[in-house]
Parts: sequence; C-alpha cells; structure tokens
Amino acid sequence: MISLSDIPARGGSPFTPAIGLFALLLLTAPFWMESVGLYQYLGIEIAIWILFALGFNLLFGYIGLHSFGHGAYLGIGAYAFGLFQQEVAVSLWGGIAIAIAAAALAGAIVGAFVSHRRGIYFALMTIAFGQVFWFAAIKLHSVTGGEDGLLGIPRPDLALGPWHLDISDNGTLYWFIAVILLLAVIALWRLVNAPFGRVLQAIRQNETRARFVGYNVWLIKWLTFTLSAAFAGLAGGLFAMAQESAYPDVMSLHQSGLIVMMVLVGGGLVSFWGPVLGVLLYFIARDVIGGITETWLLWFGLMFMIMVMVRPEGLAGLFHVLRQRFAQSQPKTIASTTNPGRA
Repeated sequence: MISLSDIPARGGSPFTPAIGLFALLLLTAPFWMESVGLYQYLGIEIAIWILFALGFNLLFGYIGLHSFGHGAYLGIGAYAFGLFQQEVAVSLWGGIAIAIAAAALAGAIVGAFVSHRRGIYFALMTIAFGQVFWFAAIKLHSVTGGEDGLLGIPRPDLALGPWHLDISDNGTLYWFIAVILLLAVIALWRLVNAPFGRVLQAIRQNETRARFVGYNVWLIKWLTFTLSAAFAGLAGGLFAMAQESAYPDVMSLHQSGLIVMMVLVGGGLVSFWGPVLGVLLYFIARDVIGGITETWLLWFGLMFMIMVMVRPEGLAGLFHVLRQRFAQSQPKTIASTTNPGRA
C-alpha cells in the first residue's frame, strides 16, 4: 500500500494545476450543478464537509492519529456560532471567530490528555471525549436547547468595512463559503508541503525515531490536534449559519464515523485531495442512490467495504497508481515507435 511519503513533495507554492482545477470547479459550480441534476444547497453542504474533511485529514492522514470523536468539534463550532448570534451580537466575523476559538480550545484541552497516547488507546480516548461533549449538548438544555438544538440562528450580513452584503439566500452564501474553503485549502496545502508537513509524516511512520531525532513529538501532536479541531470549528460555524440551527446530532459518534469513512474512501491516507474525493463520492451517492432506494447507506457501506478490501488507498491511491502505470508505459511506446526494428 502506498502512503503520503511515497508521493514526491510538490513544494509549498499554492499555485499548482490541482488547486487551479479545484478553484475552477468550486467557483463555477453554481452555473452547472443544476444542469447535471444537483441542487444549490448541496454545493454548500459539500463545501462545508470538504473543509471539515481536509482539516480532519491533517490529523488522520498526515500524522496518523485516528480520532473517532471529531464530530464533537464540528458541533462545538456550530453551537458557539449560534450562541454568539443569539446571546451576544449578530455578527458574521464575531460568530466565526468564536466558533474557531471554542473548537480550538476544546481540541487543546482534549489534545493535552490524548497526545501522549498511540494507536487504539488514542482512538478510544477520542471516542470517550467526543461522547462527553455529545452528552453535555443533550443534557445542558438551558444552554444548548437539548435534543431540540438551537433554532432560529440568524444568518448575519457579510460586513466588509462600510459595505454590507446580504447572504440570507443560499446563492450568495455559497460564494462566501466557497471563498473561505479556497483560502483554507491554500493554507493547508502550504502547511502540509512545508517542513512541518514532513515532520508530521515522520511521526506517522515512526514516532520513536522522530523523538530520537530531536522533535518534540507530544507538542507537535498536540498542535496538530488543536489545529484540526479549529478547522472543524470553522466548518461547524458555517454549518450552523447554513442550517440556521445547531443540533447535538452533528456531535454524535455516527457523524464522527462518517468523516472517517469519507476520508478513507477518498484516499486521505495517500493524498491531500483524498478527502475532497471522499466527500464528493458520499454526497453524490446519497443523492443519486438515495433517489432510487431508502437503503442507500447500505449500498454506500458495501462500496466502502469493497474499496477497503480491494484498494485500501482509496480513490486518490487508485488514480495515483493508474497515473504511474501510464507514465511507465509512455517511454516503452516512444521507444518502440522510434526503434521499430528492435520491437
């Protein structure tokens, strides 16, 4: 099985063909989505979950920490955004800032407890903490609304200095979220292709050896956990704004497992773009297969099982292998064309 370390580094510059193609598809999606049978709000959902998945893969794919309670930080960001709008002030930037800060703080606290663990012990502790947050969201009815959640979260205007833009309609909201996602992709690409990204991969390959080389492994794991939680909080804030509500369901073990499934199917363990492919596959399967049968999640689960057994690197790994085989076949084709007598 190939890994991220087997794929050559592409440098930290965000000006790459892959990011260019991603930006093109992202910014033109409203013009062609409906023509292929998709609807406008689906683009908002996909963009938010791509943001969540890319931030999660920083922890899951790059440093190799298997967090199975990461939906908690998505939910914390959503609740923080909603409570800020309802209790403090109707402010877009204030709500997003508090969503990021609340999720990052929760991630920092949890990370301090789990960063010295590895493997199954790390995974079980993240599940435990995730369930604590989920249980608190249900029981603190006076703060979170309990099982009913926070309803009627206002969707504030986009304030840029003296200018205010109404983003109450989904079309305008999509453009705002698309820009946020694109900036996050550029920042994450720069981060994972910097020396810091190589340190994360070194820790994933051999934590003990990385410690002997001189890296503060605990601190790097803690920072990565906190940063990943912050991206989840940003996605949660945008999710609460899009839904105009926040529910404890987004913090459940089911949602945490869902993001793991998306990243694995997409190939987050072998590619920066794996989570993007996984999110696209999930939502397209949900809408296409869901339109045929109510048991669409069963078929998606079967697809996941087959992918893990046949091609554990996911879609991104499959594309990488096919590209390598194609590149290897090219010189043979050229040689046989230029030297037909030696064929």
